[in-house]
Amino acid sequence: MRIKIQQVGIYETLVAQLDRIFRHNRQGSFHTKRRYYEAMKRFCAYLADMYHLQKLSNISGKHLVSYVIYLQDTGKSASTIKTDLAAIRFFHDKMDHKYTLPSNDELGVALERRRFGQDDRTWSTTEFNKMLGKALAIDRYDFILTLYLARYAGLRIHECFRIDTATAERALRENAITIKGKGGKVRTVPINEQIAIAMRKQLERTPRGHKLLVPDKIPTDRAINHLQFFIMKHRDEVRDVDSDRPMTFHGSAIPTQRRSTRSWSTAARVLWTLTLKFPACWAMSGRM
Repeated sequence: MRIKIQQVGIYETLVAQLDRIFRHNRQGSFHTKRRYYEAMKRFCAYLADMYHLQKLSNISGKHLVSYVIYLQDTGKSASTIKTDLAAIRFFHDKMDHKYTLPSNDELGVALERRRFGQDDRTWSTTEFNKMLGKALAIDRYDFILTLYLARYAGLRIHECFRIDTATAERALRENAITIKGKGGKVRTVPINEQIAIAMRKQLERTPRGHKLLVPDKIPTDRAINHLQFFIMKHRDEVRDVDSDRPMTFHGSAIPTQRRSTRSWSTAARVLWTLTLKFPACWAMSGRM
């Protein structure tokens, strides 16, 4: 629903400031940039009417809390609210701001957990293995690695395609991969042997300093589309006989590996590495 803006002059001033930031932004896919931009424009309209705010750099926690309450009162879903908050923080980080914005946990406003529908879209083990077989048949080790990262590490599709050779080499050294995810949050998750084998295989095929899963001269969004089209092409062939679930990349992750925004400390990362390298010692100590 379109908001009728009362303070049009102030709103246009804020949008002009937003446009200056938006024009120089190179982060994110086209869809994400456009989604964040539209969300920030709605926030500008709210700031203009409710606070007569003249500078985006003066956004503070009180504006964020007030806006969340407004969105909840107007019936916006938890997913929409959290995406809008991510957009506000994204642009806020790119300006010379006066105040530090609180995290979602620090807002003091209860945010509902997001719901992704009532149907379980998780691929069965048989479906997953069949899809791997389809990728192997056409020598697409990049698809195999991406599917492993989703299933066993819980990475989003954009997080997979952001990995470069340096990130992969570090992940193999530490047995854990550190990635920047949605909303700019950095997290570290362990990798298993399947991921490590596929990652080494892909590193052999990729020049150092390049994106691990994005061929040269191909935009990242097109590389992502190639994988999505591959899944769409083969999902009817690999789907279980008694299943009518839609198969998408998101469903390739097993439920226990779905995203965690918790970041490992250095000590935890070292502990995990030692556990993998010396399992017998940890078993003897009673910690495994």
